[in-house]
Amino acid sequence: MAVEAKVDGSVTAGTSEAPVPDADSTTGHERRRYLLARARAVGRVGVTGAAEELRVSVETVRRDLKVLEAHGLVRREYGVAYPVESAGFESDLASRESEWLPEKRRIAAEAVLHIDDAETIFIDEGYLPQLVARQLPTVSALTIVTASLPVASMLAVRPSCSVVVLGGRVRGRTLATVDHWATSMLSDFVIDLAFMGANGISRTHGLTTPDPAVAAVKSAALRASRRRIFIGAHLKFSAVSFARFAEVSDFEALITDTGLSLSEAHRYTDLGPAVIRV
Repeated sequence: MAVEAKVDGSVTAGTSEAPVPDADSTTGHERRRYLLARARAVGRVGVTGAAEELRVSVETVRRDLKVLEAHGLVRREYGVAYPVESAGFESDLASRESEWLPEKRRIAAEAVLHIDDAETIFIDEGYLPQLVARQLPTVSALTIVTASLPVASMLAVRPSCSVVVLGGRVRGRTLATVDHWATSMLSDFVIDLAFMGANGISRTHGLTTPDPAVAAVKSAALRASRRRIFIGAHLKFSAVSFARFAEVSDFEALITDTGLSLSEAHRYTDLGPAVIRV
């Protein structure tokens, strides 16, 4: 998807990826438009590769990405920039499967160690929650509540699992249900433990997601759950999306990977939850 990043940081969605600008006449506006479109199309953009494609210096690309980061459109890390999901952009499940997969597997393996005596568990939508579902123990009888059709189909065949799928409109991008049917069902439940994801988690803005309908389901799941654990790769931290559904202090633990620095982990710990880096 092509996206135009204007000088003031606003974004206009188009229909295809932006072409590489002509190096002889390129402007900062055109470079940033290309860099953002490239990041959103493939999930990331490398500084060195982009500099070669644009035929400009690495420092020029770094400055352009710094502008995009200042407007909350990308996150920079170790020579790579990743798109920040927003009201105008959200990646699909297929693109999430290949991102930070070893780290996500470690997070999922750690998450299931915190089930303790929970018998009813809410599993959020998204690829990392699917990894958690795969890691669930098979020796204990569990009731799983989820809005995720992939999670439901995965666990429904297990004799040890009783699966409750929330009703509602199915979002094609994430294959999860939303709207008042889902939130109404959740209002009637008392759930022992919720494994929750987010598109962004910030000490200032809490947990956010691009779609308000998704935020409403997540918020209802949190209200219905006695215990709440956040699961997410380190790139989610300090990212901010459109619709807020929780505060950091709502969670007993935040499970992430070691890409989150110890100093930043301590700042989140000061807000209440334990921060577990794996």
